[in-house]
Parts: sequence; C-alpha cells; structure tokens
Amino acid sequence: LRHDSKGKKKSRMMKKIQICLCFVFVSGILYEISLLSGCIFSCIPLSKHFLTPEQVLSLGKSIFFLETTERLEPPPLVSCSVESAARIYPDRPVILFMKGLNNETALDSNSSYAAFSLLSSMSNVFIFPLQMETLFQNTPLLQWYKEVNPEQEKNWVHISSDASRLALIWKYGGIYMDTDVISIRPIPEASFLAAQKSQFSSNGIFGFPSYHKFIWDCMNNFVLKYNGRIWGNQGPFLMTRMLKAICNLTDFVGLEDHSCQNISFLNPQRFYPIPYPAWKKYYEVWNKNPNFNHSYALHLWNFMNRNQKVVVAGSNTLAEKLYKTYCPTTYRDLIQGAKRETSHSRETVL
Repeated sequence: LRHDSKGKKKSRMMKKIQICLCFVFVSGILYEISLLSGCIFSCIPLSKHFLTPEQVLSLGKSIFFLETTERLEPPPLVSCSVESAARIYPDRPVILFMKGLNNETALDSNSSYAAFSLLSSMSNVFIFPLQMETLFQNTPLLQWYKEVNPEQEKNWVHISSDASRLALIWKYGGIYMDTDVISIRPIPEASFLAAQKSQFSSNGIFGFPSYHKFIWDCMNNFVLKYNGRIWGNQGPFLMTRMLKAICNLTDFVGLEDHSCQNISFLNPQRFYPIPYPAWKKYYEVWNKNPNFNHSYALHLWNFMNRNQKVVVAGSNTLAEKLYKTYCPTTYRDLIQGAKRETSHSRETVL
C-alpha cells in the first residue's frame, strides 16, 4: 500500500512537471509568433518594465530619439515627437535615449516629470540611459570618443548626438528622428536619407537596416574628417559628402524621390515642406492650413527657435493644430494642462 501511494504521488508530480514544461513551451512559441508578426505590443500584454534595453533593441526596426543634454524633463515638442511616432508606428519600439538618465535614476510612469510620465505610460515607448562609450564599442567612433575633450567642443551636444545616431542605426537598424520631428504617416522606405534641399542631405531623419555599409563608411569619415569647430560637419555635411561620393546627385523636379545604390534620397517635401528660413510659419495662424499630403513627417526646426516660441492652447497656430492631431495626449496634458495651471495660479494670486 505504501508503495502504491508513493507511485501515485510520483505520477502526480510528473504530470505537474509536464504541464509546467508545456506552458513554458507554448508561451515561448506565442512570444516568437508575436515577434514575427510585428505585434508584440498589441497581441501579448507583456510588461515592458521587464524588458531590458538589449531585449528591446533586438526586436529591430526601432524608432530612435536622442537627448544629449542632461535635462530629465522632455519639453512639449520632444514629447510630441515621441508620441506621434508611437502612434504612427504602433508595432515598433520607439526609444528615447537620455544622457541625463542612469541605471539608478528612478523615473517611471509615476514620475513627477509630466512628460516623462506621459511617455512612459505608452505601451511601445521606452526611455533608456544613453551610455556613449558602451554604444561606440566595436565601431570606428570609440577611439575618437576616448580622445576627444567635450569641454573644449563648443558644439558637443550636437556632435555627440551626430555620433550616437550613427552608432545606433549601424548596430540595431531602424529610423532615427530628431526630437523636433512630428510623424504624420509611416515612411515606406527601409534605406533612406532625407533631402533638405536639392543635392543636400539632412541627418535629422534617416533609416537603414543594421550593419549597412553606408553607415559604417559615415562613421569612418566622421573620424577621418573630424572638425568640431564647423557646425554640421559631422552631421548634414557628413551625410551629403558621403552620398555625393557614391551618387551623381541632381536637382529635384516636382515631387519625385531619387535613388542610388539602393538608397532612397527622399524629396524635401517628405520632411521639409516648410524650409528652415520660413520656420516661424509653424507658429503662425494660417488662413488655409496646408494638408502635407506629400509628407511623412514634419521638421519644426527647433534649432532656429532662439526666442523659444511655444505652442499655446487656443492660439490656433499651425503647430497647435499639429499637436491636436498627431500628439493629442501631449496637447491635453502639457499644453492645455499648462494653461489651466496658469489660470489657477492667477486666480490664487487675485
């Protein structure tokens, strides 16, 4: 009798083990299916807080944003850029790398920073520390980074961003966007540069698969032709001279895109329908709003915004309408919310 009892217990134990193994196996298959189908953020409710940067980056096809200052509170335009990308690309990781963060920084969806909390609550948005030396490992940029003195570089915030975006796209593939780019529809190209004007490339938005030769060559040229005194030498001028080295660039006529060696050179209308000399138009009231039917995203030229023009609730500017349409949560919480707080403060004073 004792022998039969032990046998039954052993049998029950084996069944439990088999059930557990079966559950793990099925879960693994479902996870792989979710990755292959590109619906990891919508098909299986995984808690993103359990995903490491390496796991998220390994998914590929990420949308990258960079913050190379020390600030921890993203301004409304940064929040709008990230939110709009998260909405336009719901099945792709949207990652904001922030230099001011570190592994010990306790910031999450309950953060006192409103924009940080807002972005952290989005299912496909991830905010990670930007660790440049680690990022530059196994690239031509590492030795340059070890030798350069940031304190002697007047354009270091921009230069370090120029370098970081190249390393990210080289290692992981995907799309890089500046934090003043509002996404309005998906970009259909896998390997592309954005023309700011005829025969001149921006580096404010570009996309390539991982380990693409063009990006490796750009990193090499970044180091070989390094000159931190010239603004843009490591950015748009770098992209332009590298593209000209392999392509016979011609002027754009109409709305066509150009293509060379499997790299699409996209028409200025795709991202820069309002050129930088006219950047203030984003903060003006239009009699008839443009439709931007030929654009994938809009660059708001924040570098030109020396007077710190901002979106104000009720101003009826073009930028306000873009916020309402493409980043409604940012508009509600950071624009309308700021107006309510200002009104409340005035009432308290009175």
